[in-house]
Amino acid sequence: MQTERVTFLTTPDHKAALDAFAASSGRSVGHVVRDATSRYIASPSTADEDEEALELALPELERSIEQMKGTIDAMRATIARTCAAVDAALAGDPA
Repeated sequence: MQTERVTFLTTPDHKAALDAFAASSGRSVGHVVRDATSRYIASPSTADEDEEALELALPELERSIEQMKGTIDAMRATIARTCAAVDAALAGDPA
C-alpha cells in the first residue's frame, strides 16, 4: 500500500487526548486518525439531516429561552425588593 503524509494542527489538549485514546486502544495515532476519517467520509451528514435536527431542537430552545427570560425577570424583581429593603434599613426605616 502506498501512503502519503498528512499533517494537521490541533491544540495540545486535543493531541494529548488523541495520544491517550490511541494508547488505550493499542493503536497508533495514525491508525486512529485514518479510521476516524474513513468513517466520516463513508457517512457524512447531509444538509437534510442537519435541517431536521435543527427543526427538532429549535422549539425546545425557544421554550428554554422563554423560561430563562421569566427566571431572569423574577430574579430582577427579587433584587429590586432586596435593594429597597437594604436602603430602608440603612435609612433607619423600621419597615
